[in-house]
Amino acid sequence: MQKPIRVLCVGAGHMGRSHALAYHRIPGFEICGIVTRSAESRGKLNAELGGGYAEFADFYEALATTKPDAVSISTYPDTHGPYAEAAFDAGCHVFIEKPLAESVSAAEAIVAKAKASGRKLVIGYILRHHPSWIKFIELAQTLGKPLVMRMNLNQQSFGDNWKTHKALMSSISPVVDCGVHYVDVMCQMTRSRPIRVSGIGARLSDEIPEGKINYGALQVTFEDGSVGWYEAGWGPMMSEVAFFVKDVVGPKGCASIVADKAASEGQSSNVDAHTQTQSIRLHHSQLTADGTFAKSDETVRLDDEPDHDGLCHREQEYFLKAILEDLDLGDHMEDAVASMRIVAAADESFRTGKTIDL
Repeated sequence: MQKPIRVLCVGAGHMGRSHALAYHRIPGFEICGIVTRSAESRGKLNAELGGGYAEFADFYEALATTKPDAVSISTYPDTHGPYAEAAFDAGCHVFIEKPLAESVSAAEAIVAKAKASGRKLVIGYILRHHPSWIKFIELAQTLGKPLVMRMNLNQQSFGDNWKTHKALMSSISPVVDCGVHYVDVMCQMTRSRPIRVSGIGARLSDEIPEGKINYGALQVTFEDGSVGWYEAGWGPMMSEVAFFVKDVVGPKGCASIVADKAASEGQSSNVDAHTQTQSIRLHHSQLTADGTFAKSDETVRLDDEPDHDGLCHREQEYFLKAILEDLDLGDHMEDAVASMRIVAAADESFRTGKTIDL
């Protein structure tokens, strides 16, 4: 019988907690330790898991002490590179939450290290495991080319969420942190090479570090003529009007995620709502001889979609499968770097005032 993969869980925030729950519940994994700088956060998570797991304040001490088979990294992006490098050097497989790193060069270095070590690297692109988003991409690919892709995720954050966002923005902007998900979706929809990126940004609060922004937007052009737009803002000042747009248009019609619950007032800062869809509206552009639409709009119901913890469970099942079945993750890793390259170019465009050619 296959021995469980012993995994060291690093980080106990929203994502770290959900991943730890998955490791706790999946028979193929066994948690060998929980690492956070905060004794309170790791203690709280340990208690939720039933207690009994070893706790550590220092990642490197935990790595040396527990000697895990795998490391799950759900920390701030500036730690991803050093933690992943140490894990690979210790012979571990690695799961890393998105974004892969805080810069393209750091992301490329992590991928190079994974390839050199022969260990598996899975990046937390949760929408790749979401049946509704898989269907959304599938429908987009029936609309012809070029595509016009419009997406945003603004968060009217306050309280603990705003505190977390302010900490995140010390190293990374909202359009980089969240944007990697949605430009990855755009790349899957078009399966075309991104060639040009423009970005804008604004600092809307004196509570964030000087030189950092809490609002950003990007425009990306693809080789096949497709174009994409993405917008993200964090903070108590953000509007909850049209904060949740997920829309793709092509010559043959359009597909739109209709998330009445997730897009309702008061939901923009609810992380659990960010992956909810409810339904997709599919519109056909074909006209009859008298100029009326030949087909009625269709509604694709998505009532059986998993919740946030369920999606993280699916991610970790994939991580386990990659390890046990020695999956080729070359495309997975290169796609993560490609999406990082787009959002980083948007950040550079905002700071230089120039369009960036990729």
